[in-house]
Amino acid sequence: MKRLHYLLLLATAVVLQCCSHSRTEGPRALTFNDSIAPIIFRNCSPCHRPGAAGPFNLLTYDDVKRHASTIRLTVRNRSMPPWPADPEYVHFLEEKWLSDQEIEAISSWIEADMPEGDPAYAPAIPAFPEGSVYGKPDLIVRMQAAFPLPGDNKDRFMMMKIPIELPQDTFIRAIELVPGNRKLTHHINGHLIVYDDKKKKDIRSGEYYIDTEVSDKREAYKALDLANDDGSYPLLTPSVSNYLPGLEPVLYPEDIGGYRLKKKSVLLLDNIHYGPSPIDTSDLSHFNLFFAPRPPRRPPRDFILGTSGISPIVPPLVVPKNQITRHTTRYTVPEKISLLSVNPHMHLLGKSFKAYALTPSGDTLLIIHIPRWDFRWQYVYTFRHPLVIPAGSTLIAEGEFDNTEHNPLNPFNPPRTISERDGSMRTTDEMFQLIGTFVPYESGDETRNLSGR
Repeated sequence: MKRLHYLLLLATAVVLQCCSHSRTEGPRALTFNDSIAPIIFRNCSPCHRPGAAGPFNLLTYDDVKRHASTIRLTVRNRSMPPWPADPEYVHFLEEKWLSDQEIEAISSWIEADMPEGDPAYAPAIPAFPEGSVYGKPDLIVRMQAAFPLPGDNKDRFMMMKIPIELPQDTFIRAIELVPGNRKLTHHINGHLIVYDDKKKKDIRSGEYYIDTEVSDKREAYKALDLANDDGSYPLLTPSVSNYLPGLEPVLYPEDIGGYRLKKKSVLLLDNIHYGPSPIDTSDLSHFNLFFAPRPPRRPPRDFILGTSGISPIVPPLVVPKNQITRHTTRYTVPEKISLLSVNPHMHLLGKSFKAYALTPSGDTLLIIHIPRWDFRWQYVYTFRHPLVIPAGSTLIAEGEFDNTEHNPLNPFNPPRTISERDGSMRTTDEMFQLIGTFVPYESGDETRNLSGR
Protein backbone atom coordinates (compact mmCIF):
# COMPACT_ATOMS: atom_id res chain seq x y z
CA MET A 1 0.00 0.00 0.00
CA LYS A 2 2.82 2.40 0.87
CA ARG A 3 4.47 1.70 -2.54
CA LEU A 4 1.18 2.34 -4.35
CA HIS A 5 0.67 5.58 -2.40
CA TYR A 6 4.21 6.69 -3.32
CA LEU A 7 3.64 5.98 -7.04
CA LEU A 8 0.40 7.95 -7.06
CA LEU A 9 2.12 10.94 -5.44
CA LEU A 10 4.95 10.73 -7.98
CA ALA A 11 2.56 10.59 -10.94
CA THR A 12 0.62 13.57 -9.59
CA ALA A 13 3.82 15.58 -9.22
CA VAL A 14 4.83 14.84 -12.83
CA VAL A 15 1.41 15.91 -14.12
CA LEU A 16 1.51 19.14 -12.10
CA GLN A 17 5.02 19.88 -13.37
CA CYS A 18 3.94 19.34 -16.97
CA CYS A 19 0.88 21.53 -16.51
CA SER A 20 3.02 24.25 -14.95
CA HIS A 21 5.49 24.01 -17.85
CA SER A 22 2.65 24.22 -20.36
CA ARG A 23 1.18 27.33 -18.72
CA THR A 24 4.45 29.18 -18.68
CA GLU A 25 5.87 28.21 -22.07
CA GLY A 26 2.82 27.05 -24.06
CA PRO A 27 2.70 24.11 -26.48
CA ARG A 28 5.84 23.23 -28.38
CA ALA A 29 5.97 25.20 -31.66
CA LEU A 30 5.90 23.31 -34.94
CA THR A 31 9.07 23.57 -36.98
CA PHE A 32 9.88 22.72 -40.56
CA ASN A 33 12.47 20.11 -39.66
CA ASP A 34 10.38 18.06 -37.26
CA SER A 35 6.79 18.49 -38.52
CA ILE A 36 6.37 20.13 -41.92
CA ALA A 37 9.17 18.60 -44.01
CA PRO A 38 7.79 15.02 -43.75
CA ILE A 39 4.41 16.22 -45.08
CA ILE A 40 5.96 18.19 -47.95
CA PHE A 41 8.48 15.49 -48.92
CA ARG A 42 5.82 12.78 -49.05
CA ASN A 43 3.03 14.66 -50.82
CA CYS A 44 4.56 17.57 -52.76
CA SER A 45 8.22 16.96 -53.60
CA PRO A 46 7.58 14.02 -56.01
CA CYS A 47 6.14 16.55 -58.51
CA HIS A 48 7.87 19.73 -57.28
CA ARG A 49 11.45 18.89 -58.20
CA PRO A 50 13.75 19.39 -61.20
CA GLY A 51 12.46 17.66 -64.34
CA ALA A 52 9.03 16.89 -62.89
CA ALA A 53 5.64 18.47 -63.56
CA GLY A 54 5.58 21.03 -60.73
CA PRO A 55 6.32 24.65 -61.73
CA PHE A 56 8.72 25.16 -58.80
CA ASN A 57 10.77 23.04 -56.41
CA LEU A 58 9.74 22.07 -52.89
CA LEU A 59 12.83 20.30 -51.62
CA THR A 60 14.28 22.61 -48.96
CA TYR A 61 13.19 24.90 -46.16
CA ASP A 62 13.93 27.93 -48.35
CA ASP A 63 11.81 26.49 -51.21
CA VAL A 64 8.82 26.00 -48.95
CA LYS A 65 9.19 29.36 -47.21
CA ARG A 66 9.40 31.15 -50.58
CA HIS A 67 6.09 29.62 -51.71
CA ALA A 68 4.33 29.55 -48.34
CA SER A 69 1.33 31.69 -49.33
CA THR A 70 0.64 29.52 -52.39
CA ILE A 71 1.01 26.36 -50.33
CA ARG A 72 -1.38 27.58 -47.63
CA LEU A 73 -4.04 28.58 -50.20
CA THR A 74 -3.87 25.39 -52.26
CA VAL A 75 -3.81 22.93 -49.36
CA ARG A 76 -6.74 24.70 -47.69
CA ASN A 77 -8.90 24.50 -50.81
CA ARG A 78 -7.57 20.98 -51.48
CA SER A 79 -6.44 21.74 -55.02
CA MET A 80 -3.00 20.54 -53.92
CA PRO A 81 -1.80 17.90 -53.70
CA PRO A 82 -4.02 16.82 -56.60
CA TRP A 83 -5.79 13.61 -55.53
CA PRO A 84 -9.32 13.66 -56.97
CA ALA A 85 -10.50 10.31 -55.54
CA ASP A 86 -12.41 10.38 -52.26
CA PRO A 87 -10.22 8.57 -49.67
CA GLU A 88 -13.27 7.96 -47.48
CA TYR A 89 -14.82 5.87 -50.28
CA VAL A 90 -11.84 3.67 -51.28
CA HIS A 91 -8.11 3.71 -50.52
CA PHE A 92 -5.51 3.23 -53.25
CA LEU A 93 -1.74 2.90 -53.49
CA GLU A 94 0.39 6.05 -53.61
CA GLU A 95 -2.34 8.33 -52.22
CA LYS A 96 -1.36 11.96 -51.99
CA TRP A 97 -3.99 13.30 -49.65
CA LEU A 98 -3.60 15.60 -46.66
CA SER A 99 -5.59 14.97 -43.50
CA ASP A 100 -7.34 17.86 -41.75
CA GLN A 101 -4.63 17.68 -39.09
CA GLU A 102 -1.85 18.01 -41.68
CA ILE A 103 -3.54 20.99 -43.32
CA GLU A 104 -3.94 22.65 -39.92
CA ALA A 105 -0.28 21.96 -39.09
CA ILE A 106 0.89 23.67 -42.30
CA SER A 107 -1.38 26.66 -41.71
CA SER A 108 -0.34 27.02 -38.05
CA TRP A 109 3.35 26.78 -38.96
CA ILE A 110 3.02 29.51 -41.61
CA GLU A 111 1.09 31.76 -39.22
CA ALA A 112 3.86 31.25 -36.62
CA ASP A 113 6.37 32.80 -39.07
CA MET A 114 7.67 29.44 -40.32
CA PRO A 115 10.35 28.43 -37.80
CA GLU A 116 12.99 26.18 -39.34
CA GLY A 117 13.98 24.29 -36.21
CA ASP A 118 17.38 22.94 -35.28
CA PRO A 119 19.43 22.55 -38.52
CA ALA A 120 21.21 19.62 -36.93
CA TYR A 121 17.98 17.66 -37.17
CA ALA A 122 17.08 18.69 -40.72
CA PRO A 123 15.71 15.65 -42.60
CA ALA A 124 17.54 14.46 -45.69
CA ILE A 125 16.15 15.71 -49.01
CA PRO A 126 14.39 12.73 -50.62
CA ALA A 127 16.20 11.03 -53.49
CA PHE A 128 14.18 10.55 -56.67
CA PRO A 129 15.14 8.47 -59.71
CA GLU A 130 16.15 10.81 -62.49
CA GLY A 131 13.88 10.67 -65.55
CA SER A 132 11.77 7.80 -64.22
CA VAL A 133 9.51 6.87 -61.33
CA TYR A 134 10.84 3.29 -61.39
CA GLY A 135 14.59 3.85 -61.44
CA LYS A 136 17.24 3.29 -64.10
CA PRO A 137 15.69 1.70 -67.22
CA ASP A 138 17.29 -1.22 -69.06
CA LEU A 139 16.58 0.38 -72.43
CA ILE A 140 15.45 3.81 -73.64
CA VAL A 141 13.55 4.02 -76.92
CA ARG A 142 12.95 7.43 -78.46
CA MET A 143 10.79 8.87 -81.19
CA GLN A 144 12.61 8.66 -84.51
CA ALA A 145 12.74 12.47 -84.68
CA ALA A 146 11.32 15.48 -82.88
CA PHE A 147 7.69 15.95 -83.89
CA PRO A 148 7.03 19.55 -85.04
CA LEU A 149 4.14 21.41 -83.40
CA PRO A 150 3.30 24.60 -85.34
CA GLY A 151 2.12 27.64 -83.41
CA ASP A 152 -1.35 27.77 -85.01
CA ASN A 153 -3.46 27.08 -81.88
CA LYS A 154 -4.83 23.82 -83.30
CA ASP A 155 -5.24 20.40 -81.67
CA ARG A 156 -3.37 17.56 -83.36
CA PHE A 157 -4.27 13.89 -83.41
CA MET A 158 -1.57 11.55 -84.66
CA MET A 159 -0.55 7.91 -84.94
CA MET A 160 3.15 7.09 -84.80
CA LYS A 161 5.40 4.04 -84.77
CA ILE A 162 8.65 3.53 -82.88
CA PRO A 163 10.69 0.53 -84.09
CA ILE A 164 12.58 -1.58 -81.52
CA GLU A 165 15.34 -3.93 -82.68
CA LEU A 166 17.11 -6.23 -80.22
CA PRO A 167 19.72 -8.98 -80.53
CA GLN A 168 17.30 -11.52 -79.05
CA ASP A 169 13.78 -11.99 -77.72
CA THR A 170 13.23 -10.96 -74.11
CA PHE A 171 10.53 -10.02 -71.60
CA ILE A 172 9.73 -6.60 -70.22
CA ARG A 173 8.09 -5.85 -66.92
CA ALA A 174 7.03 -2.29 -67.68
CA ILE A 175 7.08 0.38 -70.37
CA GLU A 176 7.13 3.93 -69.03
CA LEU A 177 6.18 6.81 -71.34
CA VAL A 178 8.05 10.03 -70.64
CA PRO A 179 6.59 12.99 -72.59
CA GLY A 180 9.10 15.40 -74.02
CA ASN A 181 6.66 18.31 -74.10
CA ARG A 182 4.49 18.06 -70.98
CA LYS A 183 2.63 21.29 -71.71
CA LEU A 184 1.17 20.11 -75.00
CA THR A 185 1.12 16.31 -74.70
CA HIS A 186 -2.43 15.60 -73.57
CA HIS A 187 -2.63 11.86 -74.01
CA ILE A 188 -0.87 8.95 -75.72
CA ASN A 189 -1.93 5.31 -75.86
CA GLY A 190 0.93 2.91 -76.57
CA HIS A 191 0.39 -0.57 -78.06
CA LEU A 192 3.04 -3.24 -78.64
CA ILE A 193 3.40 -5.07 -81.96
CA VAL A 194 5.75 -8.09 -82.13
CA TYR A 195 6.94 -9.53 -85.44
CA ASP A 196 8.08 -12.96 -86.51
CA ASP A 197 11.58 -12.56 -87.96
CA LYS A 198 10.62 -14.49 -91.08
CA LYS A 199 7.46 -12.49 -91.79
CA LYS A 200 8.78 -8.92 -91.67
CA LYS A 201 12.13 -7.90 -93.12
CA ASP A 202 12.10 -4.16 -92.44
CA ILE A 203 10.11 -2.79 -89.51
CA ARG A 204 11.27 0.75 -90.35
CA SER A 205 9.57 0.86 -93.74
CA GLY A 206 6.56 3.12 -94.25
CA GLU A 207 5.72 6.49 -92.78
CA TYR A 208 6.92 7.53 -89.34
CA TYR A 209 3.61 9.16 -88.37
CA ILE A 210 0.19 9.86 -89.82
CA ASP A 211 -2.47 12.49 -89.10
CA THR A 212 -5.55 10.57 -87.94
CA GLU A 213 -7.79 13.59 -88.51
CA VAL A 214 -7.52 12.94 -92.24
CA SER A 215 -6.94 9.15 -92.28
CA ASP A 216 -8.96 6.33 -90.76
CA LYS A 217 -7.22 3.45 -88.98
CA ARG A 218 -7.07 1.22 -92.04
CA GLU A 219 -5.38 3.94 -94.08
CA ALA A 220 -3.06 4.78 -91.17
CA TYR A 221 -1.97 1.16 -90.68
CA LYS A 222 -1.22 0.91 -94.40
CA ALA A 223 0.74 4.18 -94.48
CA LEU A 224 2.79 3.10 -91.45
CA ASP A 225 3.35 -0.32 -93.09
CA LEU A 226 2.41 -2.27 -89.99
CA ALA A 227 1.42 -5.47 -91.81
CA ASN A 228 3.68 -8.45 -92.36
CA ASP A 229 5.26 -8.75 -95.78
CA ASP A 230 2.53 -11.21 -96.84
CA GLY A 231 -0.24 -8.74 -95.90
CA SER A 232 -1.25 -10.44 -92.64
CA TYR A 233 -1.12 -8.56 -89.37
CA PRO A 234 1.12 -9.46 -86.41
CA LEU A 235 0.10 -9.76 -82.76
CA LEU A 236 -0.83 -6.45 -81.10
CA THR A 237 -0.99 -6.07 -77.33
CA PRO A 238 -3.06 -2.99 -76.44
CA SER A 239 -2.33 -0.34 -73.83
CA VAL A 240 1.12 -1.43 -72.69
CA SER A 241 1.84 2.21 -71.82
CA ASN A 242 -0.43 5.23 -71.56
CA TYR A 243 -0.12 8.88 -70.71
CA LEU A 244 -2.78 11.25 -69.44
CA PRO A 245 -2.45 14.48 -67.44
CA GLY A 246 -1.61 13.49 -63.88
CA LEU A 247 -1.33 9.79 -64.66
CA GLU A 248 1.36 7.87 -62.80
CA PRO A 249 2.53 4.56 -64.32
CA VAL A 250 1.59 1.33 -62.58
CA LEU A 251 4.09 -1.35 -61.68
CA TYR A 252 2.41 -4.60 -60.62
CA PRO A 253 4.15 -7.50 -58.83
CA GLU A 254 6.43 -9.52 -61.12
CA ASP A 255 4.05 -12.44 -61.65
CA ILE A 256 1.27 -10.16 -62.91
CA GLY A 257 2.66 -7.45 -65.18
CA GLY A 258 4.88 -7.68 -68.25
CA TYR A 259 5.06 -8.50 -71.96
CA ARG A 260 7.08 -10.51 -74.45
CA LEU A 261 9.38 -8.35 -76.56
CA LYS A 262 10.69 -9.94 -79.77
CA LYS A 263 13.81 -9.03 -81.71
CA LYS A 264 11.63 -7.04 -84.08
CA SER A 265 8.90 -5.07 -82.34
CA VAL A 266 7.12 -1.76 -82.75
CA LEU A 267 5.57 0.59 -80.23
CA LEU A 268 2.45 1.90 -81.94
CA LEU A 269 1.45 5.25 -80.47
CA ASP A 270 -2.26 5.41 -81.12
CA ASN A 271 -4.48 8.39 -80.36
CA ILE A 272 -1.67 10.86 -79.73
CA HIS A 273 -3.27 14.18 -78.82
CA TYR A 274 -1.24 17.36 -78.74
CA GLY A 275 -2.98 20.46 -77.43
CA PRO A 276 -2.91 23.81 -79.25
CA SER A 277 0.19 26.02 -79.11
CA PRO A 278 0.55 29.74 -79.91
CA ILE A 279 4.24 29.30 -80.80
CA ASP A 280 6.24 26.88 -82.94
CA THR A 281 7.62 24.07 -80.81
CA SER A 282 8.12 20.29 -80.87
CA ASP A 283 7.94 17.06 -78.88
CA LEU A 284 10.53 14.33 -78.47
CA SER A 285 9.00 11.79 -76.10
CA HIS A 286 10.72 8.57 -75.11
CA PHE A 287 9.98 5.25 -73.45
CA ASN A 288 11.83 3.59 -70.58
CA LEU A 289 11.83 -0.19 -70.84
CA PHE A 290 12.41 -2.44 -67.82
CA PHE A 291 13.31 -6.06 -68.53
CA ALA A 292 11.93 -9.07 -66.68
CA PRO A 293 13.68 -12.44 -66.14
CA ARG A 294 10.62 -14.46 -67.17
CA PRO A 295 7.15 -14.02 -68.66
CA PRO A 296 4.31 -13.00 -66.30
CA ARG A 297 2.37 -15.93 -64.90
CA ARG A 298 -0.82 -13.88 -64.78
CA PRO A 299 -0.86 -11.36 -67.64
CA PRO A 300 -3.43 -8.63 -66.89
CA ARG A 301 -6.41 -7.88 -69.12
CA ASP A 302 -8.40 -4.67 -69.64
CA PHE A 303 -12.02 -3.66 -70.13
CA ILE A 304 -13.61 -0.36 -71.11
CA LEU A 305 -17.15 0.58 -70.07
CA GLY A 306 -18.89 3.44 -71.86
CA THR A 307 -17.41 5.34 -74.79
CA SER A 308 -15.84 2.95 -77.36
CA GLY A 309 -16.36 0.15 -74.83
CA ILE A 310 -18.42 -2.93 -74.08
CA SER A 311 -21.41 -1.23 -72.47
CA PRO A 312 -23.81 1.49 -73.66
CA ILE A 313 -24.24 4.87 -71.97
CA VAL A 314 -27.79 5.53 -70.74
CA PRO A 315 -29.12 8.01 -71.67
CA PRO A 316 -26.80 8.59 -74.66
CA LEU A 317 -24.01 11.04 -73.90
CA VAL A 318 -25.53 14.29 -75.12
CA VAL A 319 -25.20 17.29 -72.80
CA PRO A 320 -27.51 20.16 -73.88
CA LYS A 321 -26.33 23.70 -73.30
CA ASN A 322 -27.06 25.21 -69.88
CA GLN A 323 -27.86 21.81 -68.37
CA ILE A 324 -26.37 19.36 -65.89
CA THR A 325 -26.95 15.76 -67.00
CA ARG A 326 -26.41 12.34 -65.43
CA HIS A 327 -25.49 9.16 -67.29
CA THR A 328 -24.91 5.52 -66.38
CA THR A 329 -23.16 2.57 -67.96
CA ARG A 330 -23.19 -1.00 -66.64
CA TYR A 331 -21.80 -4.41 -67.46
CA THR A 332 -22.21 -7.86 -65.87
CA VAL A 333 -18.93 -9.77 -65.49
CA PRO A 334 -19.14 -13.41 -66.65
CA GLU A 335 -16.29 -14.68 -64.44
CA LYS A 336 -14.86 -14.05 -60.99
CA ILE A 337 -12.15 -11.42 -61.36
CA SER A 338 -9.57 -9.59 -59.28
CA LEU A 339 -9.70 -5.92 -60.21
CA LEU A 340 -6.22 -4.38 -60.00
CA SER A 341 -6.70 -0.77 -61.07
CA VAL A 342 -9.21 1.63 -62.61
CA ASN A 343 -8.94 4.73 -64.76
CA PRO A 344 -12.07 6.92 -64.91
CA HIS A 345 -12.13 9.20 -67.95
CA MET A 346 -14.23 12.25 -68.85
CA HIS A 347 -13.50 15.54 -70.58
CA LEU A 348 -14.07 19.21 -69.73
CA LEU A 349 -17.76 18.95 -68.79
CA GLY A 350 -17.14 16.23 -66.21
CA LYS A 351 -18.54 17.13 -62.78
CA SER A 352 -18.46 13.90 -60.74
CA PHE A 353 -17.76 10.19 -61.22
CA LYS A 354 -18.73 7.14 -59.18
CA ALA A 355 -18.26 3.42 -59.81
CA TYR A 356 -19.27 0.36 -57.80
CA ALA A 357 -20.33 -3.25 -58.30
CA LEU A 358 -23.51 -5.04 -57.23
CA THR A 359 -22.96 -8.72 -56.48
CA PRO A 360 -25.54 -11.50 -57.04
CA SER A 361 -25.93 -11.75 -53.25
CA GLY A 362 -26.88 -8.07 -53.01
CA ASP A 363 -23.61 -6.67 -51.66
CA THR A 364 -22.18 -3.37 -52.92
CA LEU A 365 -18.46 -3.28 -53.68
CA LEU A 366 -17.06 0.24 -53.79
CA ILE A 367 -14.72 0.96 -56.72
CA ILE A 368 -14.08 4.72 -56.89
CA HIS A 369 -15.71 8.09 -56.22
CA ILE A 370 -14.48 11.40 -57.60
CA PRO A 371 -16.81 14.04 -56.14
CA ARG A 372 -15.17 16.97 -58.00
CA TRP A 373 -13.97 15.90 -61.42
CA ASP A 374 -10.95 17.81 -62.71
CA PHE A 375 -9.96 17.10 -66.30
CA ARG A 376 -6.41 18.26 -65.57
CA TRP A 377 -5.74 15.42 -63.11
CA GLN A 378 -6.50 11.91 -64.33
CA TYR A 379 -4.90 8.91 -62.68
CA VAL A 380 -4.75 5.18 -62.96
CA TYR A 381 -5.82 4.23 -59.43
CA THR A 382 -4.33 0.95 -58.19
CA PHE A 383 -6.00 -0.83 -55.29
CA ARG A 384 -3.88 -1.72 -52.28
CA HIS A 385 -5.22 -5.27 -52.61
CA PRO A 386 -7.14 -6.66 -55.60
CA LEU A 387 -10.86 -5.98 -55.42
CA VAL A 388 -12.45 -9.41 -55.85
CA ILE A 389 -15.64 -9.23 -57.90
CA PRO A 390 -17.80 -12.41 -58.05
CA ALA A 391 -19.06 -13.78 -61.35
CA GLY A 392 -22.46 -12.33 -62.26
CA SER A 393 -21.75 -9.01 -60.54
CA THR A 394 -22.76 -5.83 -62.34
CA LEU A 395 -20.19 -3.06 -62.71
CA ILE A 396 -21.88 0.35 -62.65
CA ALA A 397 -20.39 3.75 -63.47
CA GLU A 398 -22.30 6.99 -62.93
CA GLY A 399 -21.19 10.27 -64.44
CA GLU A 400 -22.40 13.83 -64.02
CA PHE A 401 -21.69 16.53 -66.63
CA ASP A 402 -21.96 20.31 -66.23
CA ASN A 403 -22.59 22.26 -69.45
CA THR A 404 -23.38 25.59 -67.81
CA GLU A 405 -21.53 28.87 -67.56
CA HIS A 406 -20.71 27.98 -63.94
CA ASN A 407 -18.28 25.31 -65.13
CA PRO A 408 -14.92 27.13 -65.36
CA LEU A 409 -13.56 24.50 -67.78
CA ASN A 410 -16.47 24.72 -70.21
CA PRO A 411 -14.76 25.08 -73.62
CA PHE A 412 -17.53 27.30 -75.03
CA ASN A 413 -18.89 30.66 -73.91
CA PRO A 414 -21.81 30.82 -74.23
CA PRO A 415 -22.32 27.06 -73.73
CA ARG A 416 -23.35 24.91 -76.68
CA THR A 417 -24.62 21.33 -76.86
CA ILE A 418 -21.75 18.84 -76.56
CA SER A 419 -21.88 15.10 -77.13
CA GLU A 420 -19.88 11.95 -77.60
CA ARG A 421 -18.78 11.84 -81.26
CA ASP A 422 -17.71 8.44 -82.61
CA GLY A 423 -15.20 7.96 -79.81
CA SER A 424 -13.56 11.30 -80.55
CA MET A 425 -10.84 12.20 -78.06
CA ARG A 426 -11.00 15.89 -78.92
CA THR A 427 -11.36 17.71 -75.61
CA THR A 428 -14.27 19.80 -76.89
CA ASP A 429 -16.24 16.57 -77.44
CA GLU A 430 -17.16 14.39 -74.46
CA MET A 431 -16.27 10.93 -73.22
CA PHE A 432 -17.46 8.76 -70.34
CA GLN A 433 -15.36 5.68 -69.59
CA LEU A 434 -14.42 3.33 -66.80
CA ILE A 435 -11.23 1.53 -67.82
CA GLY A 436 -10.28 -1.41 -65.62
CA THR A 437 -7.31 -3.79 -65.43
CA PHE A 438 -7.90 -7.26 -63.95
CA VAL A 439 -6.77 -10.86 -63.74
CA PRO A 440 -8.93 -13.97 -63.28
CA TYR A 441 -9.38 -14.63 -59.56
CA GLU A 442 -7.01 -16.88 -57.61
CA SER A 443 -7.30 -17.89 -53.98
CA GLY A 444 -5.61 -15.37 -51.71
CA ASP A 445 -6.05 -12.37 -54.03
CA GLU A 446 -8.07 -10.59 -51.34
CA THR A 447 -4.94 -9.99 -49.24
CA ARG A 448 -2.38 -9.78 -52.05
CA ASN A 449 -0.19 -6.67 -51.83
CA LEU A 450 -0.26 -4.95 -55.23
CA SER A 451 2.71 -2.70 -54.60
CA GLY A 452 5.29 -3.88 -57.12
CA ARG A 453 7.96 -1.33 -56.15
